[in-house]
Amino acid sequence: MSSDGRVTSGARGGLFGAGGRFKGGTDPIMEKFNESLSFDKRMWSQDIRGSVAYAKAIVLAGIITKEEGDVIINGFDKVSEEWASGEFVEKPGDEDIHTANERRLTEIIGVTGGKLHTGRSRNDQVATDVRLWIVEAERDVLKDMATLLQVGAEFSQTHIDTLMAGYTHLQPAQPIRFSHWLMSHMAPIMRDAERLMDMIPRANRCPLGSGALAGNAFGVDREFLAKELGFQGVTSNSLDATCDRDFVVEFLMWSTLLLTHLSQLAEDLIITNLLKGVVIDDAYATGSSLMPQKKNPDALEILRGKAGIALGRAVGFTATLKGLPRSYNKDLQEDKQLLFAAVDTVKDCLAIASGVIATLTLKPEMLMKALCPEMLATDLADYLVRKGVPFRETHHISGACVRLAEESEVSIDTLTLEQLQNIDARFEADVMKVWDYEVSVERKCSIGGTAKASVQKQVDDCLEFAKTL
Repeated sequence: MSSDGRVTSGARGGLFGAGGRFKGGTDPIMEKFNESLSFDKRMWSQDIRGSVAYAKAIVLAGIITKEEGDVIINGFDKVSEEWASGEFVEKPGDEDIHTANERRLTEIIGVTGGKLHTGRSRNDQVATDVRLWIVEAERDVLKDMATLLQVGAEFSQTHIDTLMAGYTHLQPAQPIRFSHWLMSHMAPIMRDAERLMDMIPRANRCPLGSGALAGNAFGVDREFLAKELGFQGVTSNSLDATCDRDFVVEFLMWSTLLLTHLSQLAEDLIITNLLKGVVIDDAYATGSSLMPQKKNPDALEILRGKAGIALGRAVGFTATLKGLPRSYNKDLQEDKQLLFAAVDTVKDCLAIASGVIATLTLKPEMLMKALCPEMLATDLADYLVRKGVPFRETHHISGACVRLAEESEVSIDTLTLEQLQNIDARFEADVMKVWDYEVSVERKCSIGGTAKASVQKQVDDCLEFAKTL
């Protein structure tokens, strides 16, 4: 600070240097508070792509000559090489990726670099960069989802004959196939992939040429820009284009739902691991600093914990947006760290889930051990249904059999035919065939059921769907 209290340290960089709107430097704390290069530089490639396309567009609009356009494009080739090789040197005043790239371009080609930004604002520039980045990221995520779906379906195929206990309310319910259970976790991942594919066209719209808010004053061909950058079309309103972050919120909310589904898978595996029905590979487990015997399913626990953090991102950024006036406001700078973190987390979680399943060891004998004859009480009721007795009546009859077994402190499958007939005379000798888990499972042969043929169709459909991603 000077003697009169003015800030004398700090720079404004090439955009806002002395002699323009501002006559003093910025507070160093403000520089740190305001900068975004530390995180938005991961969009360096998208920023250069947008600038190259814009250079071509302003050549077509007659703002710069073809020769000047070539000089700018060749200059960006060198900037791109520096980023790719790790040789790009960040300098004080590089507030964000846009100013850093333009500053370096001007260093390489001279004053011609100053013509590039004609009619363009960082408002439409950053909106373009983020859209380009997220569309690429979403397509990459779909590939990762395809891997998980393939791993899950193939593991289900391998273990399609293994039975296990199915639960509701964490209470033994009915026997099912392990493959049916695993495919029940692949089904929501397939829905998540469908949702993500639905989101891409909305994000894949070109805002470039919208200017700061009011549009481009030099007749830039926005449809040319969209085609050049691989967008599916252009945004319809320049005010909205510069401040629209719906596509960011959509991904944040989508990631919350995906990670919720992965969290449910993790919880189920943690419980099944506790019951010794599966063994988590050492690659995805850790030990205790005190207890030598411990093997903790930390990968699954962390996977389970990520869903809550994802929800916080989605709610937090939506709250940031809710009070913003039209059009661009610097609050929107907060989108990128949340978005980048969400994409990174999603990709990590998909990789972990795929690895856990691919290396999982199944213990069929322990899964079978969790089965109990009481889980066939519904089959007992169904037995009488097939003899013409209304289900509501057979439900009560079967319930009475369950109660008798409990009061007698025996397993329900040990009740004699005489005991069953004392409850209902319509029980016949063939009722004893009810106590067969495999028969029970195979009776659930409707689409989506746990019969072998039904599960096989689920596996086949999942593998085919994965090929489309």
